[in-house]
Amino acid sequence: MNTLGSRIRKTLLWLLVPAVALCGYLFGYVTTERQAPPYGLVTQAKDWVRYESGIRQLHARLFGREREGRWRPLDSESIAARGLSAEERETLASLGYLSGYEDAPDRTGVTVYDKTRAFPGYNLQTSGHDTEALLLDMDGKVVHRWSCPFQVAFPNYDLRDLHLLYPPEFFRRAHVFDNGDLLAIYEDAGLVKLDKDSNILWTYPGSPHHDFDIDENGNIYVLTLDLRRIPRLHPHRSSIEEFIAILDAEGRELRKVSLLEAFENSPYASLLERCPDFGDIFHTNTVERLSGIHADRSPAFRAGNVLISVREIDTIAIVDLEAEAVVWALTGQWSRQHQPTLLENGNLLLFDNRGHFGMSKVIEFDPFTQEILWEYAGTPENGFYSKACGSSERLPNGNTLITESNGGRTFEVTAEGEIVWEHFNPYRTGENGELIATLFETVRISPDDIGWLPTE
Repeated sequence: MNTLGSRIRKTLLWLLVPAVALCGYLFGYVTTERQAPPYGLVTQAKDWVRYESGIRQLHARLFGREREGRWRPLDSESIAARGLSAEERETLASLGYLSGYEDAPDRTGVTVYDKTRAFPGYNLQTSGHDTEALLLDMDGKVVHRWSCPFQVAFPNYDLRDLHLLYPPEFFRRAHVFDNGDLLAIYEDAGLVKLDKDSNILWTYPGSPHHDFDIDENGNIYVLTLDLRRIPRLHPHRSSIEEFIAILDAEGRELRKVSLLEAFENSPYASLLERCPDFGDIFHTNTVERLSGIHADRSPAFRAGNVLISVREIDTIAIVDLEAEAVVWALTGQWSRQHQPTLLENGNLLLFDNRGHFGMSKVIEFDPFTQEILWEYAGTPENGFYSKACGSSERLPNGNTLITESNGGRTFEVTAEGEIVWEHFNPYRTGENGELIATLFETVRISPDDIGWLPTE
């Protein structure tokens, strides 16, 4: 009898365990689908763990970080296909993780340089290897650098205010002024202005990210963000709300315009249906103040309005800052795009990250007819692809400078698509040098605009 009772108890136990598991699953499914209690408490707890400073610091102490900065796999086959010699490939692959540039070999990654067709100047670069901006000559030699660790610029930072796991370890974007001053973004964390000797002139802690622009009066238009719960988007989960903040030349905030409200207050509000329900709903990556080109064709293009790129909905748009509303938008021809810019000829130049058969492309098109007038497209042969980031710049001689960020490469192409200058980021990390630092942007600067640089 005892044996039978024991078997019955064991059988009931075996039935009870999956029954409890099934009930737990069903309970979780129903509460998640209907967002019923305790769904809200659980999601808030998850957000707290994700963004609480103490938790992040404990994670860092327990698990550490394998490498600093921002790194991507090095595409050795693609580099070989671009015509480098075995010796050059070995030099690039053998470079270790460098905190400075002085220890690098004489060749800094310039693999193509046609002096007769490349536009002459200097190259301002921001790289994922460190919080510094480099100015390179056309041979790849570093002629100047600006450097400032985030902890120096913001000694009293609080990670809870930054919504980051670690302090920023690179400049996302930079601009050099005529006197050698530098304005740079610590991604999602702060803006800093340095003099040419890297002394701090001022800082702005409003969680800037990705991009900024400067008007003729020195005012700065910068993308900023705030992580918070927005009930009309999601009752329990936090979302990143983005803004265009307008600062004066000394970094004092004058006003902010919510991009979410700018879409909601416009005829283009239906585009919000494409956004995620919470989290990184926009991922805006570009802000450019318009000069007034096309204002005679459309008031949306009047001077003072700003052009933005919203990655998560594959959309570029124009925001009227006075009306705080989107007044023009376009989507459909690209995927996860970066850096639309209005050219002097009235066309738009855009970096299309993922919209070309699994490759990237840069296109120039008419913003009204949408006719594509020029493109440089990735192919299996040229390997042009950057899953994230990327930029393009039309040079005065008609060439186009393209930054393939994830591949750590910048190259200049003619109107016919021929590469006349090419540079690979020399910074490497990993056990066998298999990782290359992300090259966020390269900007070509005319020698006439570098009068502050000492001549040899």
